[in-house]
Amino acid sequence: MVEPLIRNISDTARWAALYRARETERSDAIFRDPCARRLAGERGEDIANEIQFSTKHSWSWIARTYLFDQFLLDALRNGYDMVINLAAGLDARPYRMDLPATLEWIEVDLPEILAYKEEVLTADVPNCQLERIPLDLSNVSSRRELFDQLGRRCDKAVIMTEGLIIYFPDNEVAAFAADLQAQSTFRRWILDLASPGLLKMLKEKMGKQMGDEAVLKFAPANGVDFFREFDWKPIAVRSQLKTAGKLKRLPLLMKLLAPLTPDCPTEQQAKKPWGGVVVLEHETKT
Repeated sequence: MVEPLIRNISDTARWAALYRARETERSDAIFRDPCARRLAGERGEDIANEIQFSTKHSWSWIARTYLFDQFLLDALRNGYDMVINLAAGLDARPYRMDLPATLEWIEVDLPEILAYKEEVLTADVPNCQLERIPLDLSNVSSRRELFDQLGRRCDKAVIMTEGLIIYFPDNEVAAFAADLQAQSTFRRWILDLASPGLLKMLKEKMGKQMGDEAVLKFAPANGVDFFREFDWKPIAVRSQLKTAGKLKRLPLLMKLLAPLTPDCPTEQQAKKPWGGVVVLEHETKT
């Protein structure tokens, strides 16, 4: 039997790490991730080389990383004392970013990917208080128990779900949003979001190569308003295309399109390809 290109969802983390490695190796790098090349390994290189559509649009990966970085730093400047990175994958922000030494950083992901990460980064020292928790986030009762424990440990936590919810159907994203909102100390949530138009394009261009283990699903027609039902209010929305243009990472044709791209598309505009990073916030009810 021929092994599939993407064997499981964890392989997408190696794929993402490869683009961070390539950006790091540029002389004009937007960010530098010295762990990325080791974490991506040969598997990450193979996936990126095979899925040429993704590599052609690697600017979107770079813009996403940059936006998550900027929104995270903004939260820390506003007194957030815990970062909870759900489906953390091979993210190396605790090692590459200038973070407060006292900051609690929690990584949650499948046991296999965290074990691999631990092995690769054995000799590396994080810049904050890093804790890894192996957990399948699709296990609703286990994640609720974890959220409850973490919610009692912090005053203000920022949640990160980079590259996660696009793999969930709408009803599971709804349940996930409600579970996060149930914790009064979970005050901000940084996530990436795709429009229905983008989801359709990605499935057409990459669906077969991604196989049955990394099926793209979530792209609500009402965009960020999807989350309002669960008391999550959008406070910032940024287009990855427009951001990549400002970072000088776009090919010529895309440069022309970038200024025309909305940061927060309407439901009618969402029929066209759009991807962005969103910051949600909820207030403690009294």
